[in-house]
Amino acid sequence: MRPESGRPLRLPFVNSPVSSSRLPLRCWAEIDLDALERNLRLIRASLPAHMKYVAVVKADAYGHGLHHTAAALMHAGADLFAVANLAEAAALRELGSGWPILLLSPTLPDEDRFLSLYDVAATVSTADEVDRFDAAARECGRPLSVHLKIDTGMGRLGVWHAEAEALYAKIAAAPHLKLAGVFTHFASPDDDPTFTAEQRRRFLAALHRCRGLDLASLFVHADNSAGLESIETAGPFNAVRIGLLQFGILPHPNSLLSQVSTEPVFSFRTRVGVVKRLPAGTTVSYGRTRTLGRDSTIAILCAGYGDGISRSTSNRAEVLVRGRRCPVLGRVTMDQTIIDVTDNPGVIAGDEAVLVGRQNGAEISVTEFSAWADTIPWEVLCSVTKRVPRVYKTALGL
Repeated sequence: MRPESGRPLRLPFVNSPVSSSRLPLRCWAEIDLDALERNLRLIRASLPAHMKYVAVVKADAYGHGLHHTAAALMHAGADLFAVANLAEAAALRELGSGWPILLLSPTLPDEDRFLSLYDVAATVSTADEVDRFDAAARECGRPLSVHLKIDTGMGRLGVWHAEAEALYAKIAAAPHLKLAGVFTHFASPDDDPTFTAEQRRRFLAALHRCRGLDLASLFVHADNSAGLESIETAGPFNAVRIGLLQFGILPHPNSLLSQVSTEPVFSFRTRVGVVKRLPAGTTVSYGRTRTLGRDSTIAILCAGYGDGISRSTSNRAEVLVRGRRCPVLGRVTMDQTIIDVTDNPGVIAGDEAVLVGRQNGAEISVTEFSAWADTIPWEVLCSVTKRVPRVYKTALGL
């Protein structure tokens, strides 16, 4: 389905949240929307023609900015959007009324009535939810779509697979509910193919026991970005949930999905604020965790953990300045990060410093940055804070 206009709303490309002030940018995240659209089309082309594309845009589209990101994905042809909460669903509805939305997380009891208001499909895990959602739909005077989630070993949301038949029957008997999908979630698709295969087997067995279930009319989905490595195109599966991969990031470094050749969408940049000389033996930053072994030139960057540079990267990360890697010195502080530019002569205040992204042919990937931070790419993207403007790049320019 598409809105009446037939085309998605394209938002102005603003440098939120400081665009109105016209201040120069000190730290920003650059989002390449054209690359995002190309990625969706590449991923879709790698899948069987009958597979529907579920674009996962929770957590502000993984830190990329929900409105602009979703508008680009709509333009590229996403079939369904998955969000984490009703606030995200409401924000998506500002873009139009034609796209189905799935709420992946639990719905709180006092949120039930908003499901129909925003035309959002709820995830069902329990019999209590079926009763609540049916009552809310009756009061709103319109049927409510739901997706039945089956727990095949994740141990989080969903009805346990051995009990799925009873919950499906309860949904089928609810007069104001419409079953729109059925799904599961793999616990370790990136590193445990044996258990992933067992989860897939449990899911298919549970579906087989649900008598009268018309799978051809539903979204049937199990695979996320990592799950694509072991996807089964036979059987009832007709949709995939794509999050990280659509942003050009592999779910793990040795992923078989590298053959899809998606492009990075996100880069994280700041600027040099001060360049100064310090003598050998000087300690750097809070806690004095780094002592200079030589007379050094240091640069102070205009970003810190208040912007999304994890303290875990202290004394570990590298930053691109003028296309050369410069190591982080000492602890990352709230608003500033110190780097060594002794071997990079000519660096001056105002120079761009790249935390994640490309510069003059060199690159620091989100995956590399996340390793320095002892975390995963998902967390790095979601940790770039709201005070960092998102700058949207298209063929029309920034």
